[in-house]
This record gives sequence, structure tokens and C-alpha cells, in this order.
Amino acid sequence: MRAVIQRVTTGSVEANDEMTGSIELGLVVLLGVTHEDDEQDLKYIADKVTNLRIFEDEQGKLNLSVKDVGGKVLSISQFTLYGDCRKGRRPNFMSAAKPDQANDLYEKFNEEVANLGVPVETGAFGEHMKVSLLNDGPVTLILDSKDK
Repeated sequence: MRAVIQRVTTGSVEANDEMTGSIELGLVVLLGVTHEDDEQDLKYIADKVTNLRIFEDEQGKLNLSVKDVGGKVLSISQFTLYGDCRKGRRPNFMSAAKPDQANDLYEKFNEEVANLGVPVETGAFGEHMKVSLLNDGPVTLILDSKDK
């Protein structure tokens, strides 16, 4: 499982001309699922997302998590995180999980983040989405559950 995490002051996503999720202070998480991923992977990523100390404290040091600052997560399924661009000019997405498996783990990831105490807004799985955000810092990190 891969996640691109961006610290934001605002973030929103719309699908089919409707706003499906919107946050103010928090994290936008683009989440990709591959074939071998399971609940251990989503628990690892959810724990990292909710506990990474990437918000500034009173001294300006990155010492606070999204939970500590009362932030939210805007979670967006992103199969293109498993695009392989090594050959040719068109990405190959064979490493991305099939939609049923990916959606199941994506939904469970969102539940796990909420169970860890962080409110979650979402995009629309499998839909064309328009994502807007104001990256704060900028702070952008990449996690891969296979690197643990």
C-alpha cells in the first residue's frame, strides 16, 4: 500500500460536479492499493498517517500529529500510485489491485483512521475526481507499507 501525504490548510474533492469531501487543517492522503496488500498494510499506513509528527509546535518544530492539532484526513483512492513508467511512454497499471479488492481495503483504511481518532472525508472510489488543496509548508511525504 502506498500513500502520498500532504499537510494542508484546506483540501476538497469533487466527483460528478458534487463535493464529496472537504477539510480545513489536516492531511490529504492519496492511497494506492496493490495485489499483495491486506489489513496489516492498511493498519500500518493508518497508524503512520494519524501519528506522524508533521505539524509545528509552539517552537516551530515538527512535533505534532494530525490528532494533536485536531485536524482531519481527506482520503482519496489513487490507483495511479502503482503506475509503472519504466518502459515506453504510457504507464502500466498492472500492479494496482483490482477494483473490488482496492475498494474494500480503501474503505477499511478510512474506518481505521476514524477509529484512531481522526475524522475522515473521502473522494468517490472509481470516479473521475477533481482535487483541490493548499499544501502547507509544503510538507509532502510518501509511505509504502512494504518498506516497514
